[in-house]
Amino acid sequence: MLGQMEVFGISDTGRHRSVNNDQFMIAELCKSLRVHSTSLELDQNTRIFGDTQGRLLLVADVFGNSDAGGRASQLALDGVIEFVLNNLSWYLLSDDFDQLRFQQQLREGLRYCRSMIDRQATLTANHEGMTSTMTLAYVVWPRMFVVHEGNSRCYLLRGGRIEQLTKDQTTHQQSISDLSSSKVAEDEFRESPSRVLQKIVGEESDPNPEATSIDLQIGDSIVLCTDGLTVHLSDQKINETISSDTPLSDACSTLVAEANELGGSDNITLVACRFRLTQPPEAKYQAEEVPFKGTVMSCVDVFPQCSIDPMHG
Repeated sequence: MLGQMEVFGISDTGRHRSVNNDQFMIAELCKSLRVHSTSLELDQNTRIFGDTQGRLLLVADVFGNSDAGGRASQLALDGVIEFVLNNLSWYLLSDDFDQLRFQQQLREGLRYCRSMIDRQATLTANHEGMTSTMTLAYVVWPRMFVVHEGNSRCYLLRGGRIEQLTKDQTTHQQSISDLSSSKVAEDEFRESPSRVLQKIVGEESDPNPEATSIDLQIGDSIVLCTDGLTVHLSDQKINETISSDTPLSDACSTLVAEANELGGSDNITLVACRFRLTQPPEAKYQAEEVPFKGTVMSCVDVFPQCSIDPMHG
């Protein structure tokens, strides 16, 4: 049975920053070939595409507010793109592939980003603060792989509940874990001055990204976001807004607006997607752009996701 993955990404400068150093990306991976010469009635350099092999979602956030940090988040995305295209074996995925090996490859991708940032740092006079968080999700139905470093987050919304799949790599989160005090109020976390990152792409010590994978189900939603959103909005608010019946673009824009109303202390970025059954097979889906007023980068992509079994989970 066919299914639909609806996805939307948005980034806003916030109220207290003059520049938006957050980055996000939504990408579709598929095999292709470029025709150089043929007897077929094809133009030279025609590119032919195969089936979609998966979707790539990611967000990146600088540590601090330096120019070097802004460059780091761009390099982090550049590194992911280069690694995925040239090193990641996404084109070999099958029902019996080695999932642990694939997770390890995703970890290597973040280390590759680190090496790119390191190379740039050696060419930059003032490279202090050239670091970035990274949260990446790779979806090949019904599996989703998540690799993460820093305090950007990935959430799973399922059956009216929200679960944070990533763990904030901060001193405050570590103190909570050390004290086995997971019941600390969210308000206390948001007001805590010790939200200092322990792990970050581009730091001096070797990065040790976290990686996990889950089986998705029809009806699930996924949210990736930077801490510019979560420092102001509760998990419950994110869950209620994304799980509503409003268009996904409207739901994401609402979250950004509310984070700004509550202070907008940092850049605000999120990528959200919903997995639903499609309309009847004859229905056609096309990509569309949804405008958003303000200093925002936004895009939306709606496309068919093939071979989804709604009973699989």
